Amino acid sequence: MVAIRQEFVGSNYSATRASVDLGYAQEYYDSWPDPIVIISDGAYGVAGFPGDPPTYEGLLEWYRPHIVTWASRATPQTTLWFWNTEIGWATVHPLLAEQGWEFRNCHIWNKGIPHVAGNTNTKTLRKFPVVTEVCVQYVRQVRVDTAEGSLTLKSWLRHEWLRSGLPLCKTNEACGVRNAATRKYFTQDHLWYFPPPEGFEALALYANVHGDPKGRPYFSIDGQKTIAKEEWSKMRSKFYCQLGISNVWDEPAVRGDERLKRRHRCIHNNQKPLRLLERILLACTDQGDIVWEPFGGLCSVAVAAQRLGRLCYSAEIDSEFYRLALDRLNNFDAYATETSSTPKELALL
Repeated sequence: MVAIRQEFVGSNYSATRASVDLGYAQEYYDSWPDPIVIISDGAYGVAGFPGDPPTYEGLLEWYRPHIVTWASRATPQTTLWFWNTEIGWATVHPLLAEQGWEFRNCHIWNKGIPHVAGNTNTKTLRKFPVVTEVCVQYVRQVRVDTAEGSLTLKSWLRHEWLRSGLPLCKTNEACGVRNAATRKYFTQDHLWYFPPPEGFEALALYANVHGDPKGRPYFSIDGQKTIAKEEWSKMRSKFYCQLGISNVWDEPAVRGDERLKRRHRCIHNNQKPLRLLERILLACTDQGDIVWEPFGGLCSVAVAAQRLGRLCYSAEIDSEFYRLALDRLNNFDAYATETSSTPKELALL
């Protein structure tokens, strides 16, 4: 059972694990805590709602103010999940990269052949039926300023060791391994391993004890003290890989009791399955972490976050969707029992 404490202040709804604002997300970003995860399911360039550009060409400018703000508020631990069509994502990707969002993976939501029914005419459109959307994972590109310029963490780690004057082979001695440290943590190719906190601590200690005294402290960002292992662990986004999950998500479009309808018609044309949203949250957050849902719709992210004990901040511009989202959250206990995954199922997502 999840106890919900409601507080209505103007157009804002708050609960112990959810906050939904009526209006544009830009109006509320400043009042939201820094996010561990942002789940974006906004404009697709299909005129799907008032303000959605009629074609994908308009998506770049539509998303620009949001992406700029996301970049300014993100921490090294933040993950962005960007839902869209394939061409929509391709259009927006350059802006994401420009703002320091680093592509990590593209996930394909395969809704299955039943999703095609009445949805395409191959003779007219001259293409295979579309049954997919993409959900693309981005992380923040963390950089460290040095006298030699701004460096990625991978380059900075190598830079600090070489600055100490020690040969790279000594990294293995520092970590107590045969060759894994040099091969994994100090490689210059694309397959770089982020040193675990204990490994980083061992490297930093060794460099500061045995390295050139004139360059100390090594592995310091402020030039005053070496980064502690607890600080180092927060220098990248969270990620937990669940066994059996790949980047292709075979999941039918929302149906049954989970689908919100009015007189047998769907209220929201692109309602996301709670099962997929729970999968995302379990992959990159812990209980109590902050989740942003800038384009709430029916606030499925808030529902999934509430079920998993995350703190979600959502915004929605449509007053009807906003009201329905509040109903979903107010009736969360009964709704979760009937439609959401059980704890046993969550382990298999």
